[in-house]
Amino acid sequence: MTQIPTAPFSNALSSNAPSSTGPFSNTPVSTAPPPVPAPAPSGPVLSGAGLFAVLLATVLSTMDAFIVNVALPSIGAELGAAPAALELVVAGYAVSYAALMVLGGRLGDAHGRRRMMVLGLIGFGAASLLCGLAVSPAMLVAARIAQGAAAALLLPQGMATIQATTSGPQRARAMGMFGATVGVALAFGQVLGGLLVAADVAGTGWRAAFLINVPLVAVTAVLLRRTVPDTRSERPAPPDRIGALLLGAAMVLLLAPLTEGRAAGWPVWAWVCLAAFPVAAWAFAATQRRAERAGRVPLLPPSLLALPGMRRGVPVMMLSMAGFSGFLFTAAVSLQNGLGLGPVAAGCSLVPYAVAFFASSVLGPRLAPRLGGRAVTVGIGIQLAGLAGLVWAVASAWSTTAPLTTVLWLALPLAVVGFGQGMHLPVLFRVVLADVPPERAGVGSGAMGTGQQIAMASGIALLGALFLHLLPRIGIGEAFAWTIAAQALSAVVNLGLSLRLRDGR
Repeated sequence: MTQIPTAPFSNALSSNAPSSTGPFSNTPVSTAPPPVPAPAPSGPVLSGAGLFAVLLATVLSTMDAFIVNVALPSIGAELGAAPAALELVVAGYAVSYAALMVLGGRLGDAHGRRRMMVLGLIGFGAASLLCGLAVSPAMLVAARIAQGAAAALLLPQGMATIQATTSGPQRARAMGMFGATVGVALAFGQVLGGLLVAADVAGTGWRAAFLINVPLVAVTAVLLRRTVPDTRSERPAPPDRIGALLLGAAMVLLLAPLTEGRAAGWPVWAWVCLAAFPVAAWAFAATQRRAERAGRVPLLPPSLLALPGMRRGVPVMMLSMAGFSGFLFTAAVSLQNGLGLGPVAAGCSLVPYAVAFFASSVLGPRLAPRLGGRAVTVGIGIQLAGLAGLVWAVASAWSTTAPLTTVLWLALPLAVVGFGQGMHLPVLFRVVLADVPPERAGVGSGAMGTGQQIAMASGIALLGALFLHLLPRIGIGEAFAWTIAAQALSAVVNLGLSLRLRDGR
């Protein structure tokens, strides 16, 4: 369970990702709350209990991208699954999740966000039950694909509900909590999975990682029904079937080779898919432009992507998420295979990172008014300092100290990295969605979520490829250090991009 190959990489690789958006404009984008408090929303307002229910639903859909990682060896042994099938257990979730997220947001705008959230949650619970009862690799892969599709219907509604039912400081706090929830769920997913597998609850073994969702879904669904107001667009548009098919095809063509190609040895089909992706993406963009010019409402309106927050905020967010996911993968592999830690111990080594991420996400809304339009830049700068410290700590302590001592050396720079990342990511969420009108909150959230998924998969593929290329040549410790250095270089680029996020509204 602690070998490099299938488990850690396939999990990380499949689980996460976003791409990039269009050109930057000269229109300044504010990252700080306006000096005059925004008016309260004219419709229903989200209560504290409602926000808790939304965040609990977010935890379920986000954590399941990672929770299965450490269970893969046990799954392979019990079901007789080949490495390719184990890759699909992770990739199936990620691909269906990313391919359908924009459509899920659009359905929430049209038919009610709470209603779609509850339906997605019920589907997620049913698919989780099927995963836990799977008797063959094919059944498990099919259930994971269904689970990802349900998560795609569920997740966009949470952020869209926050966008439609909060304003001013309340929205800042809610977005901070949302960002903290996403980060902590990603960081702790593997820890919880390892604990559940190790506990072997009632002899269920790896199945507990899926079956635990069933009671949590029941509780969350009741909370959502009782505490979250149902919002929707006042002018719902008819479905864009062609747009949905083309976007889904483009996402599959991109994410399937990114998540499966490395394990399969980069076969011909992976390169064919990557070559076909730009064609599918161009066809999707062309249909969306044509539909909007004709006065119809496409699946992902180009005018939405042209909003200043989208244009300037999404590239920064994607670089952050790509580095985040790539780091989680290389850290999991390095700690387990380099220091000989078990899955649970390796996950616990990242606790300083996760705790600092959560703390800064909560503090972010209070710090942003003091930092003004430089909140994102300051956060990325802190993250960059932590990455530099992490490179030094790995290079200094990896091969010269005991494993426990090495973990202690890494704790402080890990906390600095987590604090910087948690400080700027929630603010970026606000920047991206700042200009999105309430009636399009669902599709805006879906577009942002799709970008996150593409970025995370790309980050794992690129940083993972670098790590695995260096591994046999210079050893695991140095390979880990050089991979962190590569992430630091991307943070330098991101630091420059963040300077374009200014006060100016």
